[in-house]
Amino acid sequence: MAKISAKLVKELRDKTGVGMMDAKKALVEVEGDMEKAVDFLREKGMAKAAKKSDRIAAEGLSSVAISGNTAAVVEINSETDFVSKNEKFQNLVKEVAEVVAKNKPADMKEAMALETSNGSIEEALIGATQVIGEKISFRRFEVLEKTDDAAFGAYLHMGGSIAALTVLDGTTDESVAKDVAMHVAAINPRYINDEQIPQDELEHEKSVLTEQAASEGKPENIVQKMVEGRLNKFKAEICLVDQPYVKDPDMTVGKYVASKGATVNAFVRYEVGEGIEKREENFADEVRNQANQ
Repeated sequence: MAKISAKLVKELRDKTGVGMMDAKKALVEVEGDMEKAVDFLREKGMAKAAKKSDRIAAEGLSSVAISGNTAAVVEINSETDFVSKNEKFQNLVKEVAEVVAKNKPADMKEAMALETSNGSIEEALIGATQVIGEKISFRRFEVLEKTDDAAFGAYLHMGGSIAALTVLDGTTDESVAKDVAMHVAAINPRYINDEQIPQDELEHEKSVLTEQAASEGKPENIVQKMVEGRLNKFKAEICLVDQPYVKDPDMTVGKYVASKGATVNAFVRYEVGEGIEKREENFADEVRNQANQ
């Protein structure tokens, strides 16, 4: 068997855009012949998928899977929202979530190597890109664990445009945990309670509120009280347990959970595409351009 150098692997990666392991496998298969390796990858559909790597994938689906005392939230992206209605894509997202929950990978590199029904997750993504015709990418995941006397709550909004996962201690009632997950999906809290808010964020907000209050021409002692009140309101807006419970605004989430003998241990909320700069395109122009090709 020909010796495959790291330099050769890098060269093939640069030419085709495939992953390191796929490049090495291709070179081994053709005994180090670069041109044959490129052809091999093209035949497998990998090189074609790689050509889509510069496209923006900001649509897609998120999903939640639970395996015993472990749960995972994943987000897999596509270029258009049409793909989220594709059954193959939906099944891929669901299976990736299940595989991640079962295996608890430490990072994305480890996750991409996990086995699915269509090879590794990385290989399954390449296959989906080839079949669907859009760039498909595994953006992120998070794994949460619980004890036997705790409960997971999972909620998907509109089939996975938003996914929320909660862990409640002190109860095994999944319906209560799901209610909190629904609240998380709807209201989008940033922290469980005010103890989790970073000090620098509080200081920044306090300085902004102080300037606002001072500009209103109030005496300094009044300004201090105004800032204190507004800062407490700010904390309540971003902290889960202090928010008015979406199903009963007369009580906070904290009070609702406490009425069930529970406390909030953790939560995760994924909204598909959040933080990704989406390309603005005129759909009519896009169709016209494709028709003229």
